[in-house]
Amino acid sequence: MQTSASSPGRYDLAVVGAGIVGLAHAADAASRGLRVVVLERDQHAAGASVRNFGHVCTTAQTGEALRLALAARESWLTLGPKAGFDVATCGTVVLARAADEAAVLEELHAARGSEQVRLLTPQGLRSEVPFATDEIVAGALLPLDLRLDPRAALPALAAWLTDEGVEIRWGTHVGSVEPGVVHTSRGPVAADRIVHAVGHDVDRLFPELAAEWDVQRCVLQMLEVAPPHGVVVDPAVLTGLSMLRYGGMAELPSAARLAERLAREQPELLDVAMNLMLTQRPDGSIVLGDTHHYAVTHPPFEDEKVVALVLREGERLLGAPLTVRRRWRGVYANSALTDFLVAEPHEGTRVVAVTSGIGMTTALGLAPTVLDQLL
Repeated sequence: MQTSASSPGRYDLAVVGAGIVGLAHAADAASRGLRVVVLERDQHAAGASVRNFGHVCTTAQTGEALRLALAARESWLTLGPKAGFDVATCGTVVLARAADEAAVLEELHAARGSEQVRLLTPQGLRSEVPFATDEIVAGALLPLDLRLDPRAALPALAAWLTDEGVEIRWGTHVGSVEPGVVHTSRGPVAADRIVHAVGHDVDRLFPELAAEWDVQRCVLQMLEVAPPHGVVVDPAVLTGLSMLRYGGMAELPSAARLAERLAREQPELLDVAMNLMLTQRPDGSIVLGDTHHYAVTHPPFEDEKVVALVLREGERLLGAPLTVRRRWRGVYANSALTDFLVAEPHEGTRVVAVTSGIGMTTALGLAPTVLDQLL
């Protein structure tokens, strides 16, 4: 679609929300030559897009999520050099600490082949993950996965989009959306098309739509810990608990046996839906997590028992005591009905949310699909 003959002050596309989903739509629209404005209530991105692991978890997806993740991967590799942020192609290592977990990795390798899944020898495993303890019996490298620092990547992407002609209005609250107009705290914004991408806050302006799609807020307990003994870990690291979180592994036959064993031996981990994983930040700190708790509205109180559980499992994984540097709540939209909410509340508007915790992995692939339909 070519740029329309917009009247002064009118935009081809208005995007509500400057998280990764919103910026993905802005980037794709700008590449089509459209006049784009992004409206963001905060002074910078502060939600799920900067509270995550910085893990582009491509290979562990399945179905539509895998298709979008593969497309997003190419976009990350293109945008990183353009916008000036690092995108590491170091992949992900999945660790197995029991025979049923090793069986999942064997099945994943058989299903995907060596281009996507490389089974590691004990020597190769310790080369990729220097903290690997004797408890670890097998491992696999997922070489297509990427890693980036979301705290650097999101601001860099926003700054680059501004240089490319996208107007970003920070500190601008959106009070309502109607066909062709977004009403904000700084006055109305006219646009031919509108994308509303505010993550878990879908219900603020579209409560009926959120109820229809059973959108809840998933709260995560996440920690940043000092690297024990100065350990350096290039790839992201997943564990057996991660195998139950991602469709590409959770759908495999051995995953059912893994879930049954964990339910017998460590039910407390399943009770908090733990995904034990980690990535390392540029300063060496390790981002460790996470647990998952679902509700439309969460109580404001933190449960130290959950923090202690994450620390216990993190220390077992890393084989050393850990010192917490920071802790925070991650929050993302969740729906039991879909991984990708794309709805049309009225003509010319799309409400878009990644409702499965894989926004960094898929948003850059989802946006072109949404805009193809919207435009």
